[in-house]
Amino acid sequence: MVTTTATSSHHLSPAFPGRAPWGTAGKLRAWQQGAMEKYLQEQPRDFLAVATPGAGKTTFALTLASWLLHHHVVQQVTVIAPTEHLKKQWAAAAARIGIKLDPEYSAGPLSKEYDGVALTYAGVGVRPMLHRNRCEQRKTLVILDEIHHAGDSKSWGEACLEAFEPATRRLALTGTPFRSDTNPIPFVTYEEGNDGIRRSSADYTYGYGNALGDGVVRPVIFLSYSGNMRWRTKAGDEIAARLGEPMTKDAISQAWRTALDPRGDWMPNVLRAADQRLAEVRKSIPDAGGLVIASDQESARAYAKLIREITGHRATLVLSDDTGASHRIDEFSESDDRWMVAVRMVSEGVDVPRLAVGVYATTISTPLFFAQAVGRFVRSRRRGETASVFLPTIPSLLGFANEMEVERDHTLDRPKKAGEDEDPYAESEKEMAEAEKQQDEDTGEQDMLPFEALESDAVFDRVLYNSAEFGMQAHPGSEEERDYLGIPGLLEPDQVQLLLQKRQARQIAHSRKKPDTEADLLELPAERRPVVSHKELLELRKQLNTMVGAYVHQSGKPHGVVHTELRRVCGGPPSAEATAGQIRERIKKVQEWATRMR
Repeated sequence: MVTTTATSSHHLSPAFPGRAPWGTAGKLRAWQQGAMEKYLQEQPRDFLAVATPGAGKTTFALTLASWLLHHHVVQQVTVIAPTEHLKKQWAAAAARIGIKLDPEYSAGPLSKEYDGVALTYAGVGVRPMLHRNRCEQRKTLVILDEIHHAGDSKSWGEACLEAFEPATRRLALTGTPFRSDTNPIPFVTYEEGNDGIRRSSADYTYGYGNALGDGVVRPVIFLSYSGNMRWRTKAGDEIAARLGEPMTKDAISQAWRTALDPRGDWMPNVLRAADQRLAEVRKSIPDAGGLVIASDQESARAYAKLIREITGHRATLVLSDDTGASHRIDEFSESDDRWMVAVRMVSEGVDVPRLAVGVYATTISTPLFFAQAVGRFVRSRRRGETASVFLPTIPSLLGFANEMEVERDHTLDRPKKAGEDEDPYAESEKEMAEAEKQQDEDTGEQDMLPFEALESDAVFDRVLYNSAEFGMQAHPGSEEERDYLGIPGLLEPDQVQLLLQKRQARQIAHSRKKPDTEADLLELPAERRPVVSHKELLELRKQLNTMVGAYVHQSGKPHGVVHTELRRVCGGPPSAEATAGQIRERIKKVQEWATRMR
């Protein structure tokens, strides 16, 4: 049995990693040392290490690579990363401890000055046999960074299996060991549970909760913003709704798109609030930076323009994963500039430790992407740093924010969930849609129009921290909003909780002093106004359908006639697109009609 001590990092530079978080320079963190000891004791061919973003997976992997090279267990190292920028980042980190990786390798013999190569999953997918031959010729350690990407497409997974099946050792790393699909991930062990579902099995896990307790990562404060949205659907209907109130999945998606439209008022107000938060954080962390994660290039350019107008300073714009983009990220990382705007590519693995404030301005709603995005802000450099992420009040996002400390595994054979792939009320919904369609000539027959966001406004909604919710709604620029934006940037986790409780108590006390006529926003604490889920909305629609069915039996009128009359009297779109408030109005109205007939 092989054992290890602190000397396993015998020839590491004392300065590695170059920008080590508080208390870690010159030595391995406890989790890294623990993972090293487990690996060296077992000497496995395959090893999956799951560590929360910002915990130091790169340091662990390169320390292990150094040990394996030094003890001649392997002769070369191959690193696979998700992006071009990340493979260069790996090569730079490896160089700091004396491992030379070629990030530009494409084909042919490798120069003798290098100890290995850094590739992308896409690059492996193009020429898997080339890399298989390299593994067969020399004993190879393959480091698969963020290995869940090997399941992004069937071809990538198959290419990785083909290329690295002969490897002497394979080290898989991930901060998010789950995918939104059930594509199996190469070289990952799946174990079947008592429920018959196969789940990924990690050899070593270091979750966000443990890292937070160790001071390795920052606590995250989520600031959620609601507001009124108005848009025109492809069918030509104008719809108005408020973020956070119960809506159908389609309506949530359209309201979300409306909020993120740079021409409305929601994004400028949220960006202004985020910059105020950044200004507060920079009082104690002078080089703190902010990142806006955008959905597309057009929106990113518009957000950068808004930031320039709001702050008077230019934002770094990162539009694509090319050489220029990589250079701009590096420049931003080394500067003390305030803001960077990026389309997706900074959502995972890119190391900009000074990022402390984020704006989630994309409609991507998978737990995987959300965890990766938030991971950009949690890397701690000194004790007491906090991270702040601004969100729209979207039920799924608030759910992810409240589950930050939940450790997940990748599952295969996942059963369908109600309200997800399988709608328990699908049959009644279908009947209702057909009934409305019979009487509503505007449904589905006319030429479809482009979706159009018409207007939006923003309202500070709540703060989420440590699975608890705080605050009452407040207007942008109000004293109540400033109270939450002004939380100090250096605080211990328990101090954050205490301050939020005090802020909410002060806000409630202030609200009670105001006359009722001035209460133009919802005057209830966040924990007493839960964001209504799609499932709850389905229940309302089912109730409406049941009431209409009863009235049809009582009146003898067809379903379609009743639904059309309800829509005419109460206003609003077809039931499938109506908000909870509109559905409740229709339920009340049909109850009123039924009472009159008795």
